[in-house]
Amino acid sequence: MTSLHNTRVRRRHLGVAAAAAGLFATLLAAGPAAATPDPGDAPTQGQVSKGLAADTRSAVENGEIPGVDEIVHSDNINHIANIPKDALQGLNTDLAFQGEYAFAGNYDGFVIFDISNPKAPKTVSQVLCPGAQNDISVSGDLLFLSTDSSRSDNSCTSTSQPATEKSSWEGMKIFDISDKKNPKYVAAVETACGSHTHTLVPERRNVYVYVSSYSPNATFPDCQPPHDGISVIKVPRKAPEKAAVVNFPVLFPGEGPDGGGNPGGPTNPGVSKTTGCHDITVLPSKDLAAGACMGDGILFDIEDPENPKVIDRVQDNVNFAFWHSASFNQRADKVVFTDELGGGGAATCNAAVGPNRGADGIYDITGEGDKRKLVFRSYFKIDRPQADTEVCVAHNGSLIPVKGRDIMVQAWYQGGVSVWDFTNSAKPKEIAYFERGPVTLDRVTTAGSWSAYYYNGHIYSNDIAKGFDVLKLDDRRTDGAERVRLRELNVQTQPDYR
Repeated sequence: MTSLHNTRVRRRHLGVAAAAAGLFATLLAAGPAAATPDPGDAPTQGQVSKGLAADTRSAVENGEIPGVDEIVHSDNINHIANIPKDALQGLNTDLAFQGEYAFAGNYDGFVIFDISNPKAPKTVSQVLCPGAQNDISVSGDLLFLSTDSSRSDNSCTSTSQPATEKSSWEGMKIFDISDKKNPKYVAAVETACGSHTHTLVPERRNVYVYVSSYSPNATFPDCQPPHDGISVIKVPRKAPEKAAVVNFPVLFPGEGPDGGGNPGGPTNPGVSKTTGCHDITVLPSKDLAAGACMGDGILFDIEDPENPKVIDRVQDNVNFAFWHSASFNQRADKVVFTDELGGGGAATCNAAVGPNRGADGIYDITGEGDKRKLVFRSYFKIDRPQADTEVCVAHNGSLIPVKGRDIMVQAWYQGGVSVWDFTNSAKPKEIAYFERGPVTLDRVTTAGSWSAYYYNGHIYSNDIAKGFDVLKLDDRRTDGAERVRLRELNVQTQPDYR
């Protein structure tokens, strides 16, 4: 058991199982759009029973969990900086990096931080541009922002409106960030089902954008089932205003109104029906991609980026409710898929839910070429107990580039930030962590780390409620990572660290 920085000890009891309108943005000095599969025994968003609230208070009093907003961490990780939310008060979301800058998404827009001194990050600019969930990435002078909510138009002054309105807009927004102090909104591309997340496949002259989107309720007029594919946008670097959808490859071909994806419940109770993908990670150096697609996990070939081709597909109808994200290891012979049980709105890190749901699934990649297969090896879930008022589930993370080992840092919402080793894909283990105590003791509240990524010697976390955190890892097992320096990092466009 990793020792703690302070006197409170979280008693471990879960265990690790084997496991076109005017473009306008405002510079500045709305609830999550996520699927909500049945969380089973997990308390969901809102007031909890008096019994659960009493249990939470008792756990705090007994030292089993930290107090409200109290920080705890293992002795091999240090919290060196925090910048609270400022003008943008929406939920903080994803992160991207370029040079000495970090780019942080927020439901109300995005923020650019100067991280040249990680101990004292500085806010460079804040851009007001509402549109959930504002998933973010950068490439050269371009910044990309996802809109997956019904907006009155594609401007940054748009208003929310019912999804059934035919005039509703949702899709990709593109900014020029050549001047970090004054980003300029330059283009927008509407996509079917909007853009919940997106992934860049960068080339010298163009950037391809894989747009992941889905609609569990099929409420958008342009998002009727089957929606078993992704939108591919081509963006000319020198003329981003010409960005356009160039293909919609169907990843789950099949007959019938629902296409060929996982049918979900009642056929597979508790499992999300596949009506698109939530997230895709590409490994351009290997022409590979891994897709987390609601009820399915896929491996596909992206040698021709406009025409990705599925190689293999897996399902887990026992423990996975919602395939959320994917990460390769350095040798590209493993993929870690996450399960967002409860859609990011439930407390799932407790004994009632157990160690195999709301967890990571580790898969080995076997075979060669088009005959490669995804083979399940184990689950990993943090075994630090969380309160029944804490939204906690496997979320966004990245590799820590250590030669010869597979080590990852990962966000777990109010479960905090976890560093874990899956070099032995059958026996993963946590080696460091950082977290805050419950936001409240009587309500299930969305908070905690949305994304936790390693970049040029530090871990950066975008906390949904508390702001931008910087952590420093001090562990001999990860010492070599500091020698790996990147000019740019979008985690879903995974670099070849070797």
